[in-house]
Amino acid sequence: MGKIQTSSDDQSRISNEKSPETDLDLILTRRGFLKSTASLGASAFVSATSLNINSALAEDQRRPIFKPVSASTADRVLIPEGYEYSILARWGDPIYSNTPEFDSESRGSASSQATSVGDNNDGMDTFSVGSRTILVFNNEFTNLDILFGNRTNQLPETDDDVDKGKFAHGLTIVEIKETTRGWEIVKDSQFNKRITPNTEISVVGPAAGSELLKTKNDPLGMKILGTFNNCGNGKTPWGTYLACEENINGYFSSSLGEKFTQNFYEQRYGIAKNGKDWGYNWAQTDARFDVSTEPNEPNRHGWIVEIDPMGQKEPKKLTALGRFKHENAELVTTPSGQVVVYMGDDERGEFLYKFVSHNRYRTQGTNTNLLHEGQLYAAKFYDDGSGEWISLSNANMSRDETLVYARIAASQVGATTMDRPEWVAVNPNKPEAYVSLTNNKYRGEKSSQPINMANPRKHNKYGHILRWTPENGDHAAKHFNWDIFVLAGNPYEHSDLDGGSWNINVNNMFNSPDGLRFDSEGNLWIQTDGDYSNEDEFVGMGNNQMLMGDPKTANIYRFLVGPKECEISGLTWSPDKKTMFVGIQHPGQKGGSNWPDGGNNIPRSAIIAIKRKDGRAIG
Repeated sequence: MGKIQTSSDDQSRISNEKSPETDLDLILTRRGFLKSTASLGASAFVSATSLNINSALAEDQRRPIFKPVSASTADRVLIPEGYEYSILARWGDPIYSNTPEFDSESRGSASSQATSVGDNNDGMDTFSVGSRTILVFNNEFTNLDILFGNRTNQLPETDDDVDKGKFAHGLTIVEIKETTRGWEIVKDSQFNKRITPNTEISVVGPAAGSELLKTKNDPLGMKILGTFNNCGNGKTPWGTYLACEENINGYFSSSLGEKFTQNFYEQRYGIAKNGKDWGYNWAQTDARFDVSTEPNEPNRHGWIVEIDPMGQKEPKKLTALGRFKHENAELVTTPSGQVVVYMGDDERGEFLYKFVSHNRYRTQGTNTNLLHEGQLYAAKFYDDGSGEWISLSNANMSRDETLVYARIAASQVGATTMDRPEWVAVNPNKPEAYVSLTNNKYRGEKSSQPINMANPRKHNKYGHILRWTPENGDHAAKHFNWDIFVLAGNPYEHSDLDGGSWNINVNNMFNSPDGLRFDSEGNLWIQTDGDYSNEDEFVGMGNNQMLMGDPKTANIYRFLVGPKECEISGLTWSPDKKTMFVGIQHPGQKGGSNWPDGGNNIPRSAIIAIKRKDGRAIG
């Protein structure tokens, strides 16, 4: 294989890790990561541990339960033979009978949007109340040129426009049921509810009441209005939903405009760069989004929010879990009963985190305060395949500063900068966890982001999935061992590391792994949010997709391909596991789709319900 090109500066940074080598190819070879494969005609990644197997034999022994589908650039959802799908919920579908149906000309109003399904569905989960099923899902953001496509500049103009965009964010909670027509929303259910950027939310945990959270309207720092830009999610064993606030910086602006200068903290969190937001213009109707008026308001967002799907308890922002661009929250209970929450900070060069609860989960207990107090850690990966969790309490900051500015604390303690850590998934059958590292154009360019074994490619355009095993099988342990499950790539275009690991071939290649989730059988589902141009270095990959990975063999099979210009995001199952719910986010992001309604209709994000035609379980 060709050498990975590293500057002398990059090499010196690599040598600061535990491995003394400075030639990355040599490091990889000695770790046992490289393996000659006839299919690639070059060296490629394999795991240093469980992936050193005969992959052809594994293929024969553990074939998937479906016939993998080919890559596609069509404006439709492609799934395997023997499966079928229907639309469960689309952006703008009313959740109450007195709300008008979606109008593709006006795109609705602020009042109709507040009582309809929100936009750009992402993380989701189902909950059971007797024989009834509740679906909770995030509404991450909205596409301005679609929502305001009836406006000359494709931006909000009136106050109602601004509020309509605002109410497209948050969460949607609905009762759903299966009928002869497929799965549907039960309109007017007692459980139906929208949680929006205006919903009152309590603050709990160590930072509650902090000076950093106090504002003119909340001088005690205990009540926050709203949650927005929720990406992935989590689910607790005591029956609550965790919504994860991610790119909250895109909603804040300054009345000073270009004269606004970010302070150190605002710069690290990307708040109001050049005094501008991303076009939402929320400050027009709500002064708290003007950082020159309310400089602490951004500190009140970027948390994980615990939500009761039954609506009996008010939502809570969990400050013990830290503030950053949360992707999802993967929760697992340790043998001793402590609750561990794994979290990724989805930005180039940010960190992987872990929260360990102080108290222990009790099957018959209420457990309502378990996520209010504990220890927050950031991960350090060493080149020899070991790693450790470093407590943020080691940072030279007060406790509330450590939580409000968790990114800065993680930098201080020397955690490893990662290639956009997104979803984390824990194997239900084995003490191991996986994280998707989507991509990073700055890897090997910025001094803070040197090439290393955990992030081995300069510019990393394709992304990879890393996994780790905690010491003694205890997720609360401070040490772990890690390897790379898959290095995404294009073997059609490349014969070096950009060709991908041994388990990537021209029939299953993909880029930018994002959503990760295990099903009850222990299969790892991989969703992508990457380059869908199908050109140049991404030729042959087609639209974004969902694949199934086998943790035992590391074989990967393509299950689904989405419509044009979408992201596949969000995954859950019906209580009987016979239906898989999958999110199709922002189809037609660049104007090239009319999915799901076709014709001249505007594209709409939606959740689809996939079933096997033979009626068997699907996960």
